[in-house]
Amino acid sequence: MNISEEVIKASSALTKGGVIIYPTDTIWGLGCDAMNSKAIEKIMIIKKRPTNKSMLVLLDQAEKLSHYVDSMPAIAWDLITQTSRPTTFIYPKVKNLPKILVAADGSAAIRITNNDFCKRLIRLFGNPIVSTSVNYFGQAPALKFSDIRKEIIKQVDYVVDPCISIVSDSKPSTIIRFLDDYSFEIVRD
Repeated sequence: MNISEEVIKASSALTKGGVIIYPTDTIWGLGCDAMNSKAIEKIMIIKKRPTNKSMLVLLDQAEKLSHYVDSMPAIAWDLITQTSRPTTFIYPKVKNLPKILVAADGSAAIRITNNDFCKRLIRLFGNPIVSTSVNYFGQAPALKFSDIRKEIIKQVDYVVDPCISIVSDSKPSTIIRFLDDYSFEIVRD
């Protein structure tokens, strides 16, 4: 199996409204079409996650942010280009995302992925994808593929071959919340 074949198979599962387990630039993730509310609900059921806890969205390139971020904080581009490890940003006002991904305050978490598999998948699929750790809500994330619980694997529609990609960081992304145009807070380091 090669990466191109895995990208095609994962994209096909996403197109059908499926949930996948796939390698991200941090840890193994559960993912689906970020524009499909039913698929997002399926992830929440699999994770036993409360519906008031939103999940992050992965994009393949920063240029696509303007389609989903209503008001880009002035400091955002500096932080996006200067962060050295995978970083998820919580933008205060978003648009064009399903309600289920938007927090009560109108914000949403978005990360530009550096992972080759994810970039290729998002590009082929044509939509952003949801990314959340492969675990039950409140439990530690699976840092390695071998840590993923078999009960979770049985509930998804496609599992990307763990041999095609090594998750390099093995810890969740840093999370930064923009407070206004020029200030932010680190939610998770």
